Amino acid sequence: MDIREELEYINRFAKAELKEDQVYVFSVRLCDNEVDRDFERFDTAALEKLGELFLGKSGIFDHQWSAKGQTARIYRTEVVREPAMVTAAGDGYCWLKGWAYLMRTEKNADLITEIEGGIKKEVSVGCAVARHVCSICGAESGTCGHAAGQMYGEKLCFVELQEPVDAYEWSFVAVPAQRNAGVVKRFGEKAAGMALLEKQAAMGRTYLKELRREVVRLAMLADDGLDGAVFARAAERLEEPELKELKRVYEAQAAKRFPAAPQLRRREAAPQRGDETVFLV
Repeated sequence: MDIREELEYINRFAKAELKEDQVYVFSVRLCDNEVDRDFERFDTAALEKLGELFLGKSGIFDHQWSAKGQTARIYRTEVVREPAMVTAAGDGYCWLKGWAYLMRTEKNADLITEIEGGIKKEVSVGCAVARHVCSICGAESGTCGHAAGQMYGEKLCFVELQEPVDAYEWSFVAVPAQRNAGVVKRFGEKAAGMALLEKQAAMGRTYLKELRREVVRLAMLADDGLDGAVFARAAERLEEPELKELKRVYEAQAAKRFPAAPQLRRREAAPQRGDETVFLV
């Protein structure tokens, strides 16, 4: 999905239409279906539901519910399935991926730098679920005699979180409950870095094109017997170092064949006049 399509999703949550140079976009691993440090886990159906509930939700810091801490907003989600990986519960691994945006402002400059540098990475989610199910007996957690984190035979007891009813926020934290939750990667932006790289690449292509053309011109001047079309095709396969060396060599050869004429001719002596009252201005 390119940046124009991403902006269509983003602008569903913005009051004014945002342009690509106004936003910074990145993606986060919000949560998964693996058993976490608290011996809880979401089932796959819960992840699907959370994907809907987290749309438009704010990113904050350390679950501190304050408008001052709002940093970014989720505008798109997807459940990513990795069936080759198996969870502690024995099913295929999957996780909820969220795409978030924040405004490119002076206030957010340090946060963007910390995200880019991997400092702000780990995230945690705040949500509510309707059911907390014991993995051993299937009863509502707390109503049976099983304790989360204990082994019963060869089975680990954990609480399965089912039927999400609300998603409050997602937070940058130091230590998330879910081991894998965090910033996955920065979304490739064209607005700043990519646009600059594309511009530089275009300039480089133009420079090489002009350099090849100049080398062919000098080669034709230096050698009358050279087939220009063949040489031009050969020059297309050469890069800057080879082209610059050929340019130097052919410049020297062409200069020997066609030495430059002096720009100023020697001034001839003015004719002598007998009448000294005549002045030439």
